[in-house]
Amino acid sequence: MLSRWHVHADDYALQAAAHPELEIRAVWDEEPERGKAWAEEMGVPFVTELTEVLANPAIDAVIVAAPTTLHKDILIQAARSGKHIFSEKVLAPTEQDCEAILSEVRAQGVHLMLSLKRLTDDYYVYAQDALDRGLLGRLLQVRCRLAHNGALPKEGKPFGILPATFFDPAVSGGGALIDLGSHPVYLTNRLAGKVKHLYAQMDYALGHPVEDSAVIVAEYESGALGIIEASLAASGNFLLELHGTEGTLMIEKGRPLRIRSSRLGDGSWQTPSLPDSLPSAMEQWVAQMSTGTPPTITHEDFVELTRVIEAAAHSYEAGGRVSLN
Repeated sequence: MLSRWHVHADDYALQAAAHPELEIRAVWDEEPERGKAWAEEMGVPFVTELTEVLANPAIDAVIVAAPTTLHKDILIQAARSGKHIFSEKVLAPTEQDCEAILSEVRAQGVHLMLSLKRLTDDYYVYAQDALDRGLLGRLLQVRCRLAHNGALPKEGKPFGILPATFFDPAVSGGGALIDLGSHPVYLTNRLAGKVKHLYAQMDYALGHPVEDSAVIVAEYESGALGIIEASLAASGNFLLELHGTEGTLMIEKGRPLRIRSSRLGDGSWQTPSLPDSLPSAMEQWVAQMSTGTPPTITHEDFVELTRVIEAAAHSYEAGGRVSLN
């Protein structure tokens, strides 16, 4: 386990410990005291030097939950050491850094997985199938929103439930968009294709150096429009809407999925049965390592995610539309 910085680090440790083909052997952390405490909790050694972990022949793979701005250095070192890699999103803050990481991963023949977990959920599987079957006709618009108010200050906790470093751009690489907003970005990318142009707006209502809310309006090469929203300060919800020439698909947290299509019955709203979810990102990673099974979450997903987030930052800084071509 490489770092407990990200709020999902413990989740990945639990997933690894529960998987029959994985065993946690050691912990490294850029903050030694945090790492020592974590290693003690799990009953494994804490290793002070990253190079020592990566040189250990008993370790086949690493799970990285380090600060986003450290990903490039850590992942490239891991790949050069022949270690397979599972990492928290995003892969890196810039497209250039992503390509450098992937170049090393390919050169060394190691397997890299990013935790784009919503690409395995049952509602996404249904939505993709509905598009592929033409139930919505030509896709015109996708709206995807993900929000929670975890950044709202609480007594004794000026950053809410999140660590202070989440709001330090030198560590996190950005705010609501690069972390929570990653999920609606990669979902919309998968459903609509590659972004051609975009415009982004950020909000700093909580007064931190990074945004606590963000909105992207994107034009995709497919001709579809995307509206992507993320917030760390708004009341929590998840919403995914797909609108096409022949129908509409509505997905909202806490409510059954609904579809209305001129190609389904009388065209009225229906609540279909959902397919099984796909294996989780970690399960796909293990299957790729052990049997060579190709994952459904791909390197292209990784790059396009960063590509859109990086362009959104440029759009906000420039105050206008940005072309990704």
